Amino acid sequence: MNKIKTKEITIEPVTRLEGEAKISIFLDDNGNVDKAYFQTIEYKGFEKFCVGRPIEELARITPRICGVCPGAHAMASAKALDAVFNAEVPKRAKKTREVFYSAFTIHDHLFHFYMLASPDFILGMDAPRERRNIFGVVDKVGIELGKKILNNMRNMHLIQEEIGGKAVHPVFGLPGGVPKGIDSENRKNMVAYFSQVVDFLKMSLDMFENDILEKYLDVITNDRYINETHYMGLVDNNNKVNLYDGMIKVVDVDGNELYKFNADDYLEYIDEKVVDWTYIKFPYLKKKGWKGIKGGKNSSIYCVGPLARMNVSEGFTTPLAQERYKKFYKKLGTKPVHNTLAIHWARLIGALYAAEHGLELVKNKSITKGELRGEFGEPNEGVGVVEAPRGTLIHHYKSDNNGITTNVNLIVATTHNNAGICMSVEKAAKALIKNWKVDDGLLNQIEMAFRAYDPCLACATHSLMGNMPLDIRIYDSKKNVYKELRRTG
Repeated sequence: MNKIKTKEITIEPVTRLEGEAKISIFLDDNGNVDKAYFQTIEYKGFEKFCVGRPIEELARITPRICGVCPGAHAMASAKALDAVFNAEVPKRAKKTREVFYSAFTIHDHLFHFYMLASPDFILGMDAPRERRNIFGVVDKVGIELGKKILNNMRNMHLIQEEIGGKAVHPVFGLPGGVPKGIDSENRKNMVAYFSQVVDFLKMSLDMFENDILEKYLDVITNDRYINETHYMGLVDNNNKVNLYDGMIKVVDVDGNELYKFNADDYLEYIDEKVVDWTYIKFPYLKKKGWKGIKGGKNSSIYCVGPLARMNVSEGFTTPLAQERYKKFYKKLGTKPVHNTLAIHWARLIGALYAAEHGLELVKNKSITKGELRGEFGEPNEGVGVVEAPRGTLIHHYKSDNNGITTNVNLIVATTHNNAGICMSVEKAAKALIKNWKVDDGLLNQIEMAFRAYDPCLACATHSLMGNMPLDIRIYDSKKNVYKELRRTG
C-alpha cells in the first residue's frame, strides 16, 4: 500500500468503458476522501444536427451515435417514426424487429460481461493492470471458452446483419415496419444460433452463481457498493420485463410503485439538470423536484438498466430467466436490490431472457408469413422507447408538415444513470481511500463502481444548451500555468 502526498487523485482515462471520462478524487487534510467526481470529457451533438433533415432519415442517422449500441438507437428511432407517422406495424414486422433486438441485446451483454467486467472477477480486483482484460481472462479460463464467447457473439451479429442490413449501424428502420423479412432458410439458422446462445448463457450464469458469487459475495454485498435510488424500466401488462414495448414503471427505494406511464407522457415525469463540471445532464423525477445528487427515499434520483428492470418488474415471461430471477432475489435476500455489482448478475439473466425470447419467435414458422409494412399518415410528432442493454432509451421527434425534423430530444440510459454513477464512485472512493493510502488495486475497485453500469458516453453526451464548454490552459516555458480561460456554455 502506497502513501501519497497530494490532495487530488485523478484516474484518467478510466478503463473498460465506451467513451472517455475521468474520476477526480479530492482528499481532506487527513488524507481521506472529501469529494469524488465522475466527469465526462467528450461531446457530441446529434440532437442539433438532426434538425433540418428529412425525419425518416433519423433511423439511419441516430444509430451512428455509437458503435457499441447502434441497435438500441435504431429500434427506438424506428418506434419514434412509427409514432410520428401514426403508422400501424404488422405483427410479422414487429416480431422481426424483436428478433433483431434480442440478438443485439445478447451481443451487447456478452461483450460487456466478458470483455469489460469479467477481468475483475476472474483475474481478481488486484490483478496487474496489464492482465485485467479479455486476453488475461482467456489465458486463465482456457481458449475453448474464448472461442465460445466469440462464436456466440458472431452468431448474434449475423442475425442483426441479416435483418438490419448491416451488423453495425443497421439501416432497416422504416415507419410502420421493416424492409425485409425472415425467410425459411434464415429462420432455421436463427433457431440454431439462439439455441446455442441459450446453452452458453446457462453455462455463464452457472459460472457466476457457483464461482464468482462464492468468491466475491462479500464484495458484492459490501456497503461501499450499495446505492439506494429509485428505479425505472419497461414492463408489459403483467408487470413482466419487456425490452421492446410496454409502460414505463418507476418504483421507490422500497420497491413501491411511484408511477406508471406511457412513453408519450415522459416529459410529465422526467426532467434534466445541467451542471458545469460534466457534459452529461442529470435526469430526475420531475414530480419530486431536483434535490441534488443524493440517494434515499426523499431523493428524486432514479436508475435504469439490467438491475432496475428486475427491480421494477415481477420477473420474466420465459421459464429459464424467471428461474434465475427467483434465485437472484432469494440469494440477495431483498427486493429491490441496491447492490451495484449485482448488475453484472442481472445482466446475464437479462441476456438469457433475450435468448429465450428470440428463440420462441424464430421457432414459430409464422414469422416468415405476413405483411412487413403497414399504412402510415402525415408526419407530426412521436416518441419511441425501448429498453437498451444499459436501460431505458427515449427518442422524441417533431416534424413539420413537409417531413423535415424540427426538434429531437434523446434521453439515453447512461444519462438516466449519471447521478447514480456519480454517487457510486464517490461512496466507493470514500470507503477505500483512507489516511493517504492508495494503490492501483484500490483505484480499480473505485472504477468497478461505475463499470457495473456499463456507461456509454458517446450516447450520453449528445447535447448541451448554448455554446460548448471549453477550458484552455496556457503554460510558460517552465510548464507553469500562466493563464486559464474558461467558457461554461
